[in-house]
Amino acid sequence: MLFSSVVFLYVFLPLTLLTYRLAPKQARNTVLLIASLLFYFYGEQKYTLLLVISSLSDYVHGLYIESHRGQKGAKIALISSLVINLAMLGVFKYLDFFIGIVNSLLGTSIAPVGLPLPIGISFFTFQTMSYTIDVYRGDAHAQRNLISFAAYVCLFPQLVAGPIVRYTDIDTELSDRSVTVDDLAAGARRFAVGLGKKVLIANLLGELAALYPAAAEKTVLLAWTAAIAYLFQIYFDFSGYSDMAIGLGRMLGFHFPENFDHPYCSRSVTEFWRRWHMTMGGWFRDYVYIPLGGSRVGPWKRYRNILIVWMLTGLWHGAAWNFVVWGLCYGVLLMIEKRFLLGFLDRHRVFSHVYLLAVSVILFTVFGADSLSGAAQQLAVMFGGGTLWNGDAVYYLRSYAVILLVSAVGATPLLRDLARRVEHTRAATVLEPLVTAGLLLLSTAYLIDGSFNPFLYFRF
Repeated sequence: MLFSSVVFLYVFLPLTLLTYRLAPKQARNTVLLIASLLFYFYGEQKYTLLLVISSLSDYVHGLYIESHRGQKGAKIALISSLVINLAMLGVFKYLDFFIGIVNSLLGTSIAPVGLPLPIGISFFTFQTMSYTIDVYRGDAHAQRNLISFAAYVCLFPQLVAGPIVRYTDIDTELSDRSVTVDDLAAGARRFAVGLGKKVLIANLLGELAALYPAAAEKTVLLAWTAAIAYLFQIYFDFSGYSDMAIGLGRMLGFHFPENFDHPYCSRSVTEFWRRWHMTMGGWFRDYVYIPLGGSRVGPWKRYRNILIVWMLTGLWHGAAWNFVVWGLCYGVLLMIEKRFLLGFLDRHRVFSHVYLLAVSVILFTVFGADSLSGAAQQLAVMFGGGTLWNGDAVYYLRSYAVILLVSAVGATPLLRDLARRVEHTRAATVLEPLVTAGLLLLSTAYLIDGSFNPFLYFRF
């Protein structure tokens, strides 16, 4: 089930919130667990049992690790937990990718298994791994209530698309939380903003980005237009889902960590990755980079650590070579910046913004392509490998110019800062519910009729 669906908005969510509010506090985790399992089962009937097994496995491992902390058994249990989680991730997400590598290297013809990818497996395996690691380190106490732990693992607001919520982020709220009217209002506003980002902006940008591979004549103008559209699409899609998750969490009494902080306003790749998918970056920093030695080792080992982290970051996003190349390119750029460029970029602000946006357009073109060869083909066209423009390319640019401008403004803090200025004013008491209701209604209209989008009514 998707947040951006009529079933979720008008059936699942109202019934869940009503049941949750009517339930006594001691039963709310049970309500939340049942609702989360139903949410997952609606879209992933085959693998709901996998989610249950993951919860049971790490619940038992966590208890054993805590009861044997400081002993050899705790380390064995930690390794066991990590192996089980990584094995699930490896089999379902990466097995066919590695079979392809083996076939290429050895000339074999092993048939791919073709297992469907369980929804959200990258998120819930990372969350449960961080839990057992934190219990082993002594940074968290093992959760003794199975219902509460399973509710954390299966928590539907962040189960499918993040943010990656660590157990330590919400451990106290799992046992003691309350929801005020202000929480409900703030959560609903945040959810509506995220829904609008996803439905009204990202989906429309996705239509524009999809025009390039389908075009009969691939012009330079259309290649750049599609690349820029995808750059904004991926941001509004990811950040929109994060906003919806944070808003839903707030309506249920949880305070999830922020995940995006206007990354396209950055002045370096280093800064960009402090602002983009922050919970993922923090996870790799704390559980991979620092255990490898982080920046406390010599320069060559430090570069090795960076490349390992960014190869894994690329693979985390998908089992394909374009994701690996995307991740490694960012790793190389981070090394170059740390060694040579950061001082220069700090002194030349205009250049630094242009540099970051150019790098982002190029690398997210690699990220969004269906293959490395497809990415190379589009990049070749973007840099002069085709006709400059034709009538179709100009028509598409004019038709989607408004949504591109809206995206450019929406990717900056301007609207957020404006909202903060009017917050707690008389105008805000009227505008906030109107904007929330307006976003919900417009998004619903688009979900019912995919041809409806207010931004398509304005053209140059």
